[in-house]
Amino acid sequence: MIPYRRQTLRNGLRVAVNRDPLSKLAAVNLLYCVGARDENPERTGFAHLFEHLMFRGTRQVPDFDGPVQLACGENNAFTNNDYTDFYITLPKDNIETALWLESDRMTGLALTRETMETEKRVVIEEFRQRYLNQPYGDQLLLLRELAYTRHPYRWATIGRTPEHVERATEEEVTDFYRRYYRPSNAILTLSADLEEERMIELCEKWFGDLPDDGTFRRDTLPAEPEQTAARRLTVERPVPATSLTVAYPMGPRLSPDFFAGDLVSDLLAGGESARLYDELVRRRQLFSSVNAYITGSVDAGLFILTGQLLEGTAEEAAEEALLGAAAQLCDPARITPYELEKVKNKFEANTLFGELNVMNKAMNLGFYEMLGDLPLINREVEIYRSVTAETAADFCRRTFRPEKSSTLTYRAAR
Repeated sequence: MIPYRRQTLRNGLRVAVNRDPLSKLAAVNLLYCVGARDENPERTGFAHLFEHLMFRGTRQVPDFDGPVQLACGENNAFTNNDYTDFYITLPKDNIETALWLESDRMTGLALTRETMETEKRVVIEEFRQRYLNQPYGDQLLLLRELAYTRHPYRWATIGRTPEHVERATEEEVTDFYRRYYRPSNAILTLSADLEEERMIELCEKWFGDLPDDGTFRRDTLPAEPEQTAARRLTVERPVPATSLTVAYPMGPRLSPDFFAGDLVSDLLAGGESARLYDELVRRRQLFSSVNAYITGSVDAGLFILTGQLLEGTAEEAAEEALLGAAAQLCDPARITPYELEKVKNKFEANTLFGELNVMNKAMNLGFYEMLGDLPLINREVEIYRSVTAETAADFCRRTFRPEKSSTLTYRAAR
């Protein structure tokens, strides 16, 4: 259970704070409701570019990391398709250093031509090294384009092509910053051994006067049409082994399908004792590795089955075995009480351990507020506990349908 207090400042900034009497550290998390989903299809990669630019300094503070280190703190950030997150941990007595720095760069980022060009080169190089020149690097890029036809989830956070960032103009970059990096599009969350009222006062002190009319709304995105026919793509790449990936559309993050799908993915691939590894790797020796996971997207996501074939395994046999193992869960009688309880216990344990860390709590407060259901942060264990074998089987029957599959065969070039 994470106790919290929530408030919205007059400029639209949403604030949630948690008092943790057991920690000497404070966590400051600032989530911006902007991710790859918010980009122009012809100018992708901007959300990730700004994750880099936000560390390039402001008009007041040219070196963001310096004051953090002087305050004995650490900081970092990440971007995904749905949001961008910046976080700082430091001694609680230095919490105002973090609030000062974050409020300063929310509106005062120094977007000079030099900083833009420098970070554009960094992002382009990252794209090439991690996705274009890395074995299996473009696998998920191809899968997204195959599984989505309209929704912006069809491209990854890194973008569709490095040329989009390379060709970005100063005006386009500045406009992106002004549109999305503002109080009414942000969520500030704190966890520290401080009175909740005091933390809210500090948030008001450092952010309350930042200009914003508080009316920002994200654009409505195109809904992904229902998939009614199987899709397939086969590519050849200079990789050591062929891999097979099958994706199925599933419900959004706040739907009951998310919880059932997450539980099913653990039934299939929650360690070496789970079904896929036990049957396809250890017993039948068709794959060298297998996995099942969900994307966890805010909007309709994907349930993904994937595996790397052992040499000599026929692609057709591997696909049949992988889909067959998942299809077993369509029958509730084949889901044992023991394995169901095991994955539920694992989730509950992970939740409880996560609540011991101030940064996990601050991040989760921001995430659930972004979802629009902050109280869900304290209800999810109960929801997972309520998933039955029949619930899981019903999810599998509705999800693992041939006409809803997107299959990528990533073949090792001979």
